[in-house]
Amino acid sequence: MPDRRLTEGQWNLVYNGNGVHPGADFLFGTRNTGYDLVEPYEVTYGDPEVGDVALPREDGIRLGQDHRSTATINFSIGVDTVDAAHNAVGRYGANLNAVSRLGQAWRADAVRRRFGERAVLRTVQGGRGRRFYGRPRKFAPAASRLSRQGHTTVEASFLAAEDIAYDDRQQTIRVDMAPPPHRGLIGPLRSPLSMAGLGVTAVPGEIVVGGDTPTWPVLTFYGPVATPQCEVLGQWKVSLNLVLDKGEWVRIDPRPLARTVLRNNDTSVADTLDRHSPLLADMQLPLGQHDVVLRGRDDTGTSYLTASWRNAYSYL
Repeated sequence: MPDRRLTEGQWNLVYNGNGVHPGADFLFGTRNTGYDLVEPYEVTYGDPEVGDVALPREDGIRLGQDHRSTATINFSIGVDTVDAAHNAVGRYGANLNAVSRLGQAWRADAVRRRFGERAVLRTVQGGRGRRFYGRPRKFAPAASRLSRQGHTTVEASFLAAEDIAYDDRQQTIRVDMAPPPHRGLIGPLRSPLSMAGLGVTAVPGEIVVGGDTPTWPVLTFYGPVATPQCEVLGQWKVSLNLVLDKGEWVRIDPRPLARTVLRNNDTSVADTLDRHSPLLADMQLPLGQHDVVLRGRDDTGTSYLTASWRNAYSYL
C-alpha cells in the first residue's frame, strides 16, 4: 500500500493483509488523529550479545565478537472520544470502539503468524521521516473512570528487527547495460555474424549513502542477460550463474529482514550465487559515494540493474 504523507509528530503502523486477516494503515501520535501521545515516545535498546571469554588461569577476559540487539519503541497512547457524543454513554461507547480499532491494528494478525513477515512503523520527528521494520508487541489498555468520559490510555510497544532506523525515503538508481567495445572485425568470419559480448557500464557516483551507519542495497537484475554481475568498485561484487530471459528478473535482498535471492519474486535462486560473491550479510555499503558496474552477456544491450537503498541511522 502507498505510504501516506505524515506531519510532525505522527506515527503510522502499516502492513499488508493476508487472506482473511486485514492489513493496517493506522495513524496516531497527534491530537487530530484521536490517538494522542500522553507521554513522549521512548526508544529502548536491548543488551548486545557479547562473545567475551575468561582467560584461563589469569585475571580478566578476552574480548570477543559482539552482536547488536533490537530496539523497542514504547508508547502511552491516549484514546480520546470526549467530543464524540453529548452524554457519557455515547462517549464511552465511542471510546470502546476506538480502543478496539487500535487493538485490531496492534494484533497484526496478517504478519504475526508468518515467519519473517514484518510491519512498518513510520514517523516524522524533527522534520525527518524515519521508519522501523518489526512487529507490534505490547497492547495494554489502562481502564479507569475516565474511560466512561471518553478517554483511555493504552500502553503499547513495537519491536524493531534491528536497532537502527531507516530513512522513510527510498532512493533508487538504474544502471543500463552498455554494449561491449569493438574495434573492427577480424577474419576469418563465419555466418551469422554476432556482436554479442560482455557488456559493461559504469557511472561515477551512482550511489550516495548518507545517514550515520552503513546500509544494505537491494539489487534487481532485469533480463535478457546471462551471468549478470554487479560490482560496487572498491567494495564487493556479486554474480549469478543463470540466464534471464526478457521479462524475467532476480532480486538480491541482503537486508537482515529478508536475506533472499528470488527470481520473479517467487523462486529462490540463492544456489546460483557465484562462489566468489560475498555473503549477503556482508553486502553493506559504507557512507559516501560509490561507483556501480553492471556486467553480463547480453546480445541486445537492453538489460539493466536497479539498486535501491535507504539511509540508516543509529537513532531517530
